[in-house]
Amino acid sequence: MLLLSWLAPVALLIVWELLAQAGWLSPQVLPAPSKVVRTAFKLATSGSLLNDLGVSLLRATAGFAIGGSVGFALGILVGFSRIAEAAIDRSIQMIRAIPFLAALPLVIVWLGVGEAQKIFLVALGVAFPIYINTTLGIRQVDPKLLELGRVQGLGTLELIRRVILPGALPSILTGVRYALATAWLALVVAETIGAQSGIGFLAMDAREFLRTDVIVLTIVIYALIGVAADGIARALERRLLAWHPNYGSAR
Repeated sequence: MLLLSWLAPVALLIVWELLAQAGWLSPQVLPAPSKVVRTAFKLATSGSLLNDLGVSLLRATAGFAIGGSVGFALGILVGFSRIAEAAIDRSIQMIRAIPFLAALPLVIVWLGVGEAQKIFLVALGVAFPIYINTTLGIRQVDPKLLELGRVQGLGTLELIRRVILPGALPSILTGVRYALATAWLALVVAETIGAQSGIGFLAMDAREFLRTDVIVLTIVIYALIGVAADGIARALERRLLAWHPNYGSAR
């Protein structure tokens, strides 16, 4: 199954390379994959690519940790309390509807163009998928399981720990998968303004000099990071949801 999942991307790369080598694709419009690989090797040996990649990973990790924690806490609060839902959910949904590009000028006024601005945008993007899926997961726990827990004499805290949170975990982990993708989308937007390092900065700098090979390289890097992040999320699902009939080693 793993080999089958990579069949289409590999076939696309082969066709892309053949079309480029035949001259049907202009190097200024879409360089050949071999050219992109050579560019990646040059940037990696010079150290600039690894430095930019490391900076972007640190920003994404910090923003994900902050935004994920806030989103999870709010999701728990709203999931368990109708009063909290009435008080804060509408405001959260209004903020969620604001595009990153619309919020960017105000964030720059508040935080400048340093690291805080970039981490804040990532955290903002990450918080909403985790918040929504945490709330949804808690609300969708089977009432029969809750009744069974009460019959077994479980107290409120034990009921939450042993029934509600495990029951909500599939939805929460789905939110994590969405949040991982959103984190990189937010980081791309953040790194287009005032950045002196990072993958987004590398792409913007390449655009100024019409280096399409570098631009394509940054796109490929984002795609590979996305695949790796999704793989980590799937591994967490298999480990944490081994008890669930729809998850496990067979998935």
